[in-house]
Amino acid sequence: MKDVEGNKMSGSARIRVIQVALITAIALFGDAMLFIVLPLYYSQFGLTALWQIGLLLSINRLIRLPLNHWLPGFTGAFHLRTGLLIAMILASLTTFSYGVFPIFWVLFIARMLWGVAWSLLRMGGFLTIIEVSSDDNRGKHVGMYNGLWGIGGLVGMLAGGLLADQMSIMPITTVFALCAAACIPVVWRVIPNVLITNDDSKQAVTNDKFSFTSYHTIILLTSLGMGFLIMGLFASTLSPLIETYYIEELTVLGVVIGAATVAGVLQAVRWSWDPFVAPLVGKWMDRLEHSHYLLFVPLSGGAIVFFLIGWTSELYLLLLLLVVFQLISTFFSTTVDTIATEAASKTDRVKFMMWHTIMVDTGAAVGPLLSYLLLSTFDGSLSIVYFIASVIFLAYTCVWAYAAKKIKTKRT
Repeated sequence: MKDVEGNKMSGSARIRVIQVALITAIALFGDAMLFIVLPLYYSQFGLTALWQIGLLLSINRLIRLPLNHWLPGFTGAFHLRTGLLIAMILASLTTFSYGVFPIFWVLFIARMLWGVAWSLLRMGGFLTIIEVSSDDNRGKHVGMYNGLWGIGGLVGMLAGGLLADQMSIMPITTVFALCAAACIPVVWRVIPNVLITNDDSKQAVTNDKFSFTSYHTIILLTSLGMGFLIMGLFASTLSPLIETYYIEELTVLGVVIGAATVAGVLQAVRWSWDPFVAPLVGKWMDRLEHSHYLLFVPLSGGAIVFFLIGWTSELYLLLLLLVVFQLISTFFSTTVDTIATEAASKTDRVKFMMWHTIMVDTGAAVGPLLSYLLLSTFDGSLSIVYFIASVIFLAYTCVWAYAAKKIKTKRT
């Protein structure tokens, strides 16, 4: 923490954020591919039931809950290089196992280990941002970080979806695993072995005095909703949603364009614009006196779009709505992450960001499980799932309208 002020006045802060974001992106290849491919080609992974799909897409997030009592102590003095090295080793091994071991319980363990890797990656990213940022550029750095690690989602979903329509799973997971393994020496070489702690004179609240305010609670509940709606429900049901209306596969120049390819392209659309849109959203938030006001855009927009997705029966209208929601999800994730880092900068940074990542991951874990449970209950009706999700978006809009009114009253 001794060189923080110097970093803020130079390009080193930006370089630090970019390095961690790109490493995170490469680690994400295998996980991103699974969300597109697993719901459609689950038999190639040795699965025999829908509940197994939901569990494998959730367990990497659920494992975060028992880790809650261990990781705060580990990250209370977070060695950035060590954490990222462990994460990349786990990412490589788990991604390789997806294609080599088509056995449910082996995949179950691999997904749990990936959950540990993702915890270390996200914590390293957020703590790097808090360490090198100020109030004037925090939103920009959050947007840049989210946009760049999103490239991993672009590659994993687009390449994974396209290749899965052409070949078996094993070659795909092997290549993605080798990419993660190649990053291990890179992490050792370029990532500084800095120790990030809570020993900062600017910190308003120490570990001993840390407690949640009502505003903190609303932020963390919104983190939960973001994980549930975007990373959980939407990501896990996109492929079957498209498959419902995409009746006939196309073949272009000998390449099969199936539902997995279309879903991969749609997800890649978001990841391709994230490096540009997310920093722009962050800049807008940096300029706003009440940055949380920007949350009303994705919350109200998400409610409308999810309702229309549940209502429509036309493929082309569905595809248009899905693209619109991808833009909304960029706004949602960037605004929530920025608000969380703003709150963390004024309290126990490590502990608050740990809770933020846990709530996001918990929502992302519950999303696939609840979605596939609802599908089983309502005879595979995705419309019901998206109508319920629309109501959740609307509820968050009302909660933040109430919170914004309270905040405005306190400041006047």
